[in-house]
Amino acid sequence: MNPIPIEPPPSPAPRAAEPPHPRVQAIRAFKDNYIWVILDATGQCAALVDPGDGQAAAQALRQRGLMLTDILVTHHHADHVGGLDALKAQWPEVCIHAPQHARIPQADQVLYGGETVRLNAIDLTVQVLAVPGHTLDHLAYFSPGLGIDPRPLLFCGDTLFAGGCGRLFEGTPTQMYSSLEALAKCPAETLVYCAHEYTESNLRFALRVEPANADLHRRAERVRLAREVDEATVPSCVRIERQTNPFLRVTQDAVQTAAGAWRGTAISDPIDCLAAVRAWKDAG
Repeated sequence: MNPIPIEPPPSPAPRAAEPPHPRVQAIRAFKDNYIWVILDATGQCAALVDPGDGQAAAQALRQRGLMLTDILVTHHHADHVGGLDALKAQWPEVCIHAPQHARIPQADQVLYGGETVRLNAIDLTVQVLAVPGHTLDHLAYFSPGLGIDPRPLLFCGDTLFAGGCGRLFEGTPTQMYSSLEALAKCPAETLVYCAHEYTESNLRFALRVEPANADLHRRAERVRLAREVDEATVPSCVRIERQTNPFLRVTQDAVQTAAGAWRGTAISDPIDCLAAVRAWKDAG
């Protein structure tokens, strides 16, 4: 008698997001914002990144029994700083680390980029990166690692998105190009914690720019399926962004050709290409 064949267990379904860091959690706010919670090793203390909604952040912290010790702010837009006063009122000892801007008077430590900040309660050290473009004061926070998970962490606000980048509200294409280049130089497995759930729409646009990119097609399908069930698509990682994000691929011939075709003039300069691709996306 022939034995009954045993089928191997199915492989795990490809993920739309990277496996999250065990000490980083999300609070959803407004329509599509993420407020990031960074935990200490004991699960008693927390830092927040960009708490635009103070009520949502405070409720989540209290439900999880967490004491707020630090806040990292990437830039001055209201959906990133709107909760600072409410959180400071409930946790008066919290230290707010933020860029210099008139709209962030609550800052306890003013940052410009180039600093190293130590969050002692969280046992976290971050390098502060100046990444203007979306706004002139925009910062990102990079950590080479936290706890037992060796993957680096990047909290990049609205400069780099999963599959996209922020609009140029204040900065120039040259500034945004330099900022994105700096972030793209982070180690390939760096977890990218951006501030919005924009991935699906970003990738739909990316497919218009690079319709022959097989990595992009695979990622877009995973993201589409995830969003059908309201699954998060963040964190991403630098490796995936290099493969599929058109704003990190403006040196590629395919991206320059597509951008030139949209604008109606040939493009060979990466900064010019970024400007054209950003204008293309802004045009809808």
